Amino acid sequence: MSLSPRRIGLHPERQHLAALAAFLLAGLPCSPVVQASPRLHCLIEQNGSSQTHTFAPVSNPYRVAPLDISERFRFKAVVIGDEQHVDYIKLYTYYQTKRRPELLHEVHYRAPVATTAPTVDALSGQVSLYSPDLGREIRYACALREEAP
Repeated sequence: MSLSPRRIGLHPERQHLAALAAFLLAGLPCSPVVQASPRLHCLIEQNGSSQTHTFAPVSNPYRVAPLDISERFRFKAVVIGDEQHVDYIKLYTYYQTKRRPELLHEVHYRAPVATTAPTVDALSGQVSLYSPDLGREIRYACALREEAP
């Protein structure tokens, strides 16, 4: 016995709708679900040059290495979470002395929400920091963006 639309008692005018529904339902388990992933984008400016860096969520904050910025500063962005959700973000800025890096600034964002088209400074605003001895400036702005995988 086959389950054709005529056998289950559908009106002849609705048989094409039943066939279309069966086709669409059959394809559901096979179709992939595409979800956006959160990514932190930071624009960093120092000594007249600018760099853009993208940071993905990680589970271990101790494995995140700081970025060297013109051998004068270090910038570290720790994005804790997974591919669907960010638990928190910590941003660190250090001044590089002759002996070791010195922490200038630290900020913590709890459960930030990613958006699809944020402004460049949507998360952090425009941040300007200065070295303690020569007054050298570093500026950064960060935004948490949803991106297709």
